[in-house]
Amino acid sequence: MVRPDGLAPYASKPEESRGRLYPEPEHPTRSAFQRDRDRIIHSTAFRRLTHKTQVFVYHEGDHYRTRLTHSLEVAQIARTISRALGLDEDLAETLALAHDLGHTPFGHAGEDALNAEMARFGGFSHNDQTLRILTCLERRYAEFDGLNLTWESLEGTVKHNGPLHGAGIERPIPPTIAEYDRRHPLALDTFPSAEAQVAALADDIAYNNHDVDDGLRAGLFTVSDLADVQLVGPVFHGVASRYPGIEEPRLIHESIRRLIDRMVGDLIGETCRRLAKLPGVGPVVATAIVAAIGNGAAFRKGREFSAWLGIVPKQHSTGGRARLLGISKRGNTYVRKILIHGARAAVLRIKRDRVPIGAWMDALEARAHRNVLIVAMANKLARIAWAVLSRGEEYRPCAAARAAA
Repeated sequence: MVRPDGLAPYASKPEESRGRLYPEPEHPTRSAFQRDRDRIIHSTAFRRLTHKTQVFVYHEGDHYRTRLTHSLEVAQIARTISRALGLDEDLAETLALAHDLGHTPFGHAGEDALNAEMARFGGFSHNDQTLRILTCLERRYAEFDGLNLTWESLEGTVKHNGPLHGAGIERPIPPTIAEYDRRHPLALDTFPSAEAQVAALADDIAYNNHDVDDGLRAGLFTVSDLADVQLVGPVFHGVASRYPGIEEPRLIHESIRRLIDRMVGDLIGETCRRLAKLPGVGPVVATAIVAAIGNGAAFRKGREFSAWLGIVPKQHSTGGRARLLGISKRGNTYVRKILIHGARAAVLRIKRDRVPIGAWMDALEARAHRNVLIVAMANKLARIAWAVLSRGEEYRPCAAARAAA
């Protein structure tokens, strides 16, 4: 197997895959994730996407997106983002190509109609159907049904929209996913890999932009109708101003490519920028936290995130008194390690610059070992990071100081 160079420590590693339901020997020249991608491309279900509706029924014109061309655009965007973040491009591409395999013809209207017809049998979910295709309906191999994809590819596919089980999630787990999870557990209560999250966001970027393109092509609205649309209008105006008299097809294409580029750049940069404002959290730590927990929705509060990282002290009670022991060291080892290193730098900076958050730190330093202080700072940074992500807010030192008091 040829291992890709330059992968970030928080990327999914094909050599560390949890494997396939039916074990297979490694390929000499392709990674496990490359083989997954290739199996999807050569599947019958992938070819069927060419006649499945994205927005416009395929026979209305050759230039409208279908589920197939949409999936290819998602894959291109996912690879771009993954390369920038040091993730495994092959896994991201696999998930992008597979995410719509279970869709019905005629778009979401077709799914609604089929869901009504299947109500007696639990309804219909295109995400559930995707797993059914990948694990059962594709019957091409001599030794198993389905494509026998890796755990990472299946996990990322079923959790395309996030966890399926846990706090705040009320809808039942679709039957095919629930049945497969019993045989090959997919950790349905956690966020998927960073590559899976990238594929899901690439899906949003792709359809938001090509729906504008297809809508203009169909005459549902005009370029002038977009003038007051936030983000879209200024980009079209900027292209028209730079190229006076430009033909409309060129204007549309130049504008759409700029919109995609802007959204991709914002995805890569914005969340990391917010996190990097925290003392001791630079681009590496910020990117690793985002890759590990997404928007933080899997945790109800910051302490849960800290506990997941293993930087909350264990407690032992005796005689009615609680005694703090060492940290639990559970969860994501890499994120915990770099967060503690960041906390060490943050302690020095806060003491030097007298940052508002430092008052509680002085009191702790007076009575505890320095290592305890550093772990406490890592705990604090993890909670603040969770708050920044889950609330979509900027870091505010004064608010953090009040919370620490």
